[in-house]
Amino acid sequence: MREQIKQLIPVSALLLSVSLLLMGNGLQGVLLPVRAAAEEYSSFAIGIMGSAYFVGFAAGCLLGAHIVVRVGHIRSFAALVAACSVLPLIHGIITEELVWWIARAGTGFCFAGLYMIIESWLNEKATNESRGFVFSVYTVINLTVVTIGQMMVTLSSVSTLLLFALASMLLSVSAIPVALTTASAPASPAIVRLRLRHLAKISPVGVVGCFGVGLTNGSFWSLAPVFAQTDVTDTTRVASFMSIVVIAGAIAQWPIGFLSDKMDRRRVIIGTCAAAAAAGIGLVFASQAAQVFLYVGAAAFGLSAFPIYSLCAAHLNDVVEDDGFVEASSGLLLVYAAGAIVGPLIASFTMRSTGVHALFMFTAGVHFLVGCFAVHRLTQRTAVIDEDRPAYSESVVMSQTILEIDPMESDGDQTPTATKELEKPH
Repeated sequence: MREQIKQLIPVSALLLSVSLLLMGNGLQGVLLPVRAAAEEYSSFAIGIMGSAYFVGFAAGCLLGAHIVVRVGHIRSFAALVAACSVLPLIHGIITEELVWWIARAGTGFCFAGLYMIIESWLNEKATNESRGFVFSVYTVINLTVVTIGQMMVTLSSVSTLLLFALASMLLSVSAIPVALTTASAPASPAIVRLRLRHLAKISPVGVVGCFGVGLTNGSFWSLAPVFAQTDVTDTTRVASFMSIVVIAGAIAQWPIGFLSDKMDRRRVIIGTCAAAAAAGIGLVFASQAAQVFLYVGAAAFGLSAFPIYSLCAAHLNDVVEDDGFVEASSGLLLVYAAGAIVGPLIASFTMRSTGVHALFMFTAGVHFLVGCFAVHRLTQRTAVIDEDRPAYSESVVMSQTILEIDPMESDGDQTPTATKELEKPH
């Protein structure tokens, strides 16, 4: 235990900053859709707001590291935190839809850059032996503080400026530990040139699955607070619903990952997609039933839907070249972002036509189609069962990493020019 604690000392200031940063982001994630509903935004307008976040996020993946290369990690972190801490106040002061969409895109851009800084920093400070432990702590912190942030929406009325100010304060003070740290910053990020067609060719299930997860998870984060809300003043129900999904998703990661290490991961993807589709259908009916059934459905959805991205990333890592892990994780991140841009638009349009329960009709349909595609691929390619393939837990570490993506590179045959931050596990 003492040795493990020593492994965290070089990144302790960063992890403290992460805790405050993600707590503020978790609060925003629930607060904005609930306040939008109180302002009588249509479900489609709320869906556009969710898509705008991922438009900004994708832009941040493509361009954010140029900021780091120019001024370094610490200054970039402080600048991005300063920018994103202003945006909740804009939401709280100005309630025009267009302003909210632009501000939400700005938040997405800032957080893509911040995630890149955080994760590249963790990667550099961790050794091959300690990386799994460091990222496990990071993941636990991520899920814990996001849940705390979501529950903070119950502290005051969403119609006042107070909660927006609280989110802004959490984001602002997150810069202090990093700004005052005496630890050395990591080297400039590497450039990754993507070949998306190549990734789709070597792992169709991985790429299609991540796009599907983008469709469903992007819709969930954007619109689930609207689904869970029965009354403008009832924020406890919304916060509890969102937190149960997140906690269940965290609990499911490791048992499902252990199972996928023992068999063809596509079969586990099929099983989780089927369970997520069933959970989505269950939530359609639970929305009209007693509150306890809503929470049971939330747990079932989190347990089944949230591990799918990591399963797809692990499946791609099973077949990717030895020097292709960074390219694979960055490519899947952009594929996910593309799905998360489109998903809230489709889901919100469906909700406007048929009601809020249509959100989980949409997610159930997408999960069903992804599962069917994986069944089809089982007949096209034999399983990859190899003692040297990366374990699921190692793929979770890889799939979290955001590095600089070169937007000028096409799907040519060139080998991506990147300095690997993660060595292939042995």
